[in-house]
Order: sequence, then C-alpha cells, then structure tokens
Amino acid sequence: MLLRWRKIWLSRAAAGVLAVVLAGNGRQGPEPPPVRVLTGADVLAEEGFARLRGKRIGFITNQTGRTRDGRRTIDVLAAAPGVTLAALFSPEHGLTGHVGDEREIGDAVDARTGLRVFSLYGKTRRPTTEMLAGLDVLVFDIQDAGVRYYTYATTMAYAMEEAAQHGLEFVVLDRPNPLNGVAVNGPLLDPDRLSFEGYFPFPLRHAMTYGELARLFNGQNRIGVHLTVVPMKNWRRPMWFDETGLGWVDPSPSLRSLAGNSVYPAVELLRAGEVSVGRGTETPFEVLGAPWIKADELAKLLETRKIPGVRFSPVEFTPGEDIHAGRPCQGVRLTVTDRDALDLGRLGAELISALWKLYPQQFKVEKTLRLVGSRKTLERIQAGDDPREIVAGWREELEAFRKLRARYLLYD
Repeated sequence: MLLRWRKIWLSRAAAGVLAVVLAGNGRQGPEPPPVRVLTGADVLAEEGFARLRGKRIGFITNQTGRTRDGRRTIDVLAAAPGVTLAALFSPEHGLTGHVGDEREIGDAVDARTGLRVFSLYGKTRRPTTEMLAGLDVLVFDIQDAGVRYYTYATTMAYAMEEAAQHGLEFVVLDRPNPLNGVAVNGPLLDPDRLSFEGYFPFPLRHAMTYGELARLFNGQNRIGVHLTVVPMKNWRRPMWFDETGLGWVDPSPSLRSLAGNSVYPAVELLRAGEVSVGRGTETPFEVLGAPWIKADELAKLLETRKIPGVRFSPVEFTPGEDIHAGRPCQGVRLTVTDRDALDLGRLGAELISALWKLYPQQFKVEKTLRLVGSRKTLERIQAGDDPREIVAGWREELEAFRKLRARYLLYD
C-alpha cells in the first residue's frame, strides 16, 4: 500500500505542467523549465536534522506533511538520528485528512510509529499541559490553502501560545502558499470577529506562507515563543502550487485540486447562506447551486459583470453530501481563464451580491458574515452597492496590511 501511495504521489508531482492547464491559468507560450522547490521538511533533512538533535519533539501534522519524494515527515523524523519523536498532534480533519468539516476528532494512535496522536480539534483545540509534558519543542508541518478562514493557521497559533507558556521552542517547516505569495485581496476580518476561523484580522487572501504567518503572529500578538522557521529553497512569491514541482496532497477532504483551491476562498463564503458549493461532486468549489436557483438566470447576471479571469456557465448537479445533499440543484460552473487576473475578494462579493439580488428570500445572506468577516462589506452588499465600489473601499486597509506583512516576509 505504501509503495502504491508513493507511486501515485510521485505521478502527481510529475504531472505539474498538465496541472497548469487544468487550473485554467490562461498563460501563453512554452512552459518554463521545471523548478525544484524544497519544503522546510526537505531542507531539515538536507541539513541532517541539526536543529532538532538531542530534543524530544511533539509534531503537529497531517496527511500533507510529506517530503518531496512522498514520505511522511512523521516517518522521516522517527528515523532521524539523534531526534526523539515523542508525540503527534492532529488538526481539523485528523492525521489522515479524511474526517469531514467541523467534526470533532478524538485522540488516536499512529499505526506505523505507535505514537499517540493528540487531537487539536476535539475536546480541546490547544495542546494541554499533560500533552506537552516531557517535550522540548513543537514542530509544525502542514500545507495551507491560502485563505484566512482555513483553521490550520489558528491551530498553529494556539500551539505557539501554549509553547510559549510552557517554555517550549516552536519550529515551522515551511510550505508554499498554493495561491502564490503576491495577490492580497478581500476584506480584512473585523477585529471583534476573531475566532477559530480567523485568528488575526488579515484579508481573505493573505498571500503568506505558514512560516511567515507564524512570524507575524509572534510579532504582532507578542506571543513570545522561541520561533524558528525552516524556510523553503527555490520558492518565489509569484509561484502557484503547480509551478513548484511538488505533488498535490488534498489539504482537506474536498480540496482535491489546485483548480478547486483557486476559487475556494470566494465560493466557500456562500455555504453558510444555504448554497451547495459542490461538496459531494467531482469538482468541489468549481460549481455552486441550490434547488431554488435558476441556472440560466444566475449565469447571465454573473457574465454581465465581466469579472476578470473567470467565466460562468449554467450547470445542474446533485451534491452527494453537505448542503442540499441528494437534491437536484441548478447553479453555475466557474471556469478560471486567467488566475493571475482573478481577484478572489471581488469574486466573493460578486457571488454574494448576485444571489442576494436574485433570491433575497432563499439566500441566507446574513449567515455569510461568519466567513466574509467584515460587517461593513456585508452591509454594503445588502444595500445594493456595486461590488466594484465595495472592492475599491478595501484599498486603504489592504495597503496598510501589505506594509505590515512586509516586515515578516521571508521570500522574494
């Protein structure tokens, strides 16, 4: 089974050039030579694990914690000379990433190493004193999805806080932001709306890596943990994930491709409003719909908006799970034509605005505030303001965030 998994993983990595087309990036001309990006886990191994020698480690990870050749970072650390891997910690979706959204997870045992796996998405979302007993350092190695409300960032931040309180070091093995490290857009989270889905008031799309976010959290929130980021090699900010040469591993059950991840930050906003976002279909987040939507009507309105980088076409589907499971839905399919031109903040505002305009009785617009995160943004949508004007209204706060963020960036 392990050999079969590694063959599949390596074949995904080898198919990186094809993935560019599937993601709909709209670029022309010959493909550039392949880039060999090394993640923080690869760099740590390349260095001979010198940073961790002689220490007892608690490892926060999941199925995305893998080296470039497809090995679990768990197994690499367990076999590392002079390193004692003492405990494992898992985030939302569990160690293997198969548990559905927002479902509590109990502790478990990793079959391969025999180590206990402490759940950080169950009775507690922070490592406790008992969990941390006897450890010297917490190491974090998880792939991000590049959006503010993805909960792994909060898991990291809470663990940093507890490490500081218990006198432990904290090490982040850095990984790429799959949506590149340049495009910052969307509204900032209201400071009074901080939650497990938003640890810090940053934009919908922050364009930072977890190593950079850890530096920002530690600095701005004055966590005070002894933080080390093991940086990647050869990663550049303009890179999308399919330009890294790394194999795709689903960061959560429904994020099955970069194509879906490329629109996820905008489309997932609709879910709380009683709209299926394609979970339980072959292409989650690339379709959206509901039994009360008229596909032609919605597609026509969205097409008239001329949103750069994306097209909309009518679609019918029956989701196999989640919102409206088993019920025929009409809606739209999103096709990204130029991912570098697509502003995901604007796309989210346009989608919410269109559904509110066409279906004010059925679309639960107020519930979208949970992930939109900005009361002013939602109020302007409800007032009927043009989404382009709403986006323009974010300009000042986004520029302030870019200046703040610049202090913590690690890559060009």
